[in-house]
Amino acid sequence: MAKESLVPRPTKKSEFEIRFATAGARKDWNDLVATIRNAMADTWDFLTSTPTARTPANYPLRDALATIHRNGRTYQRWQHKPTLKGTARVWFYVDGRIVYLEQVHTSHPHETK
Repeated sequence: MAKESLVPRPTKKSEFEIRFATAGARKDWNDLVATIRNAMADTWDFLTSTPTARTPANYPLRDALATIHRNGRTYQRWQHKPTLKGTARVWFYVDGRIVYLEQVHTSHPHETK
């Protein structure tokens, strides 16, 4: 058998898919998984089930950061905090049943300070 490969978690029909919108988001997501694995597993579960639920850890960004423009369309930009006490942030937008991870910050983003 060839090298063992990871089996990706299948999504339920009611769940959202998660995709990387940028290479930087992929890199920083992997960095966060390496350092706060359990919180990132919880983040995955949240984003696949209720990405637009407003909670203390998940909400739309405001003002100049409130929207993102991709492929001629405008989307509402959201922020998710993997941990309430930590400084990591995941910025994403939703298109249909797909959550696009636009930016993943391993520490508090300068833009929102």
